[in-house]
Amino acid sequence: MHISSTILASALAMGVSAENYLGFNSGATLADRSAKFKKDFVAEMKTAQGLVGAPGTFNAIRLYTNIQAYSKDKPIEAFEAAIETKTKVLLGMWTSGTDTIQNEIDVLGAAVKQYGTKFTDLVIGISIGSEDLYRDSVTGVKNKAGVGNSPDNIVKFIGDYKKAFKDTPLAKVPIGHVDTWDAWTNSSVKSVIDAVDWVGVDEYPFYESGKGNKIDNAGTLFDRAYGATIGAVGGKPVWVTETGWPVTGKTWDEAVPSIENAKTYWDEVGCRQLFNKVPTFWYTLRDSNPDNDVKFAITKDLSTKPLFDLTCPKTFKTKPQTSSGSSSPTATGTGASKPTGSGGSGTNGGSGGSNTNGDSGSSTTTPAGATTTAPKNGASSVHKVSGAAYFALAVLAGAATLL
Repeated sequence: MHISSTILASALAMGVSAENYLGFNSGATLADRSAKFKKDFVAEMKTAQGLVGAPGTFNAIRLYTNIQAYSKDKPIEAFEAAIETKTKVLLGMWTSGTDTIQNEIDVLGAAVKQYGTKFTDLVIGISIGSEDLYRDSVTGVKNKAGVGNSPDNIVKFIGDYKKAFKDTPLAKVPIGHVDTWDAWTNSSVKSVIDAVDWVGVDEYPFYESGKGNKIDNAGTLFDRAYGATIGAVGGKPVWVTETGWPVTGKTWDEAVPSIENAKTYWDEVGCRQLFNKVPTFWYTLRDSNPDNDVKFAITKDLSTKPLFDLTCPKTFKTKPQTSSGSSSPTATGTGASKPTGSGGSGTNGGSGGSNTNGDSGSSTTTPAGATTTAPKNGASSVHKVSGAAYFALAVLAGAATLL
């Protein structure tokens, strides 16, 4: 059945945390594949907090792994940078292509001991995995999205994390998992939904091939995918962990990268639907994936003056959606009204996840040391190589060489 505007409004309210964080995704490496160090993360955090015209203070960061790039057992230096800049942290543990997350747990545990509450007081949540369910799905396999993981393993990893940190300040941190909207609407992932405190969704209308993905329709495509996610997760809070529109690169079906279109997307999705309403992590402040020729960074060289005006308009062009085309976005618990295809995390496009390995189809090593193959050419679900996989991938790509 369709959700009425009143019910949807209530669902949205339930899906909002006590504080509606504004932040960006951040990988562990730079565009030349070299490791980011404390100074690099500090530069990103200071730029984010000082963005001219921003509709709020972007003082949160989403990470994909706890491990410093090209290291085996060193905490990522983003932690020290966050302490210095008072930036809130959405932690991530890389879980694709592995049957254990012990290395992630050990490194995070070392960070808790090293930095204490100066660090843990900044942690707003942790995602156990990112787009693993999409990559492990029929659609993900078809689109060669790389090695993912099963719902059973994700639930197991959540239990492993809880056991490891039950007597630490991180015990109170809400646990989530990040995936694409069509992963969340698949009934096979109910055990994951039941196991988490919040649900993270990655959604990029830019990659919604075959669904009229021109910029004028982007807000509507986002609403449908977002509404489908809300309808599928049984009242669990929904955080938007990746979304954005590229400023340069190749056209994707009807979607054209440009600064003007990125501004439109910022307004019609960010300002209208997300900012200061839902915990939101935009993609992205600084591009880090050299394998993706589509670039999403909203600023050049980390200037606090962005590529487009971040000021939010007072009126919007996107009209609320219902089955009759008039009121609020439709959504069903079964996904019956969800967008066709998938609209996933934008990193691969269309249907699903954000694959973060690279659209070039090259193989990358995951933090756990497994090899993941990126999507090759944009089937319905070949996104931009979101931050999820790629960012974390290179992170531990070096670690694998040390094993």
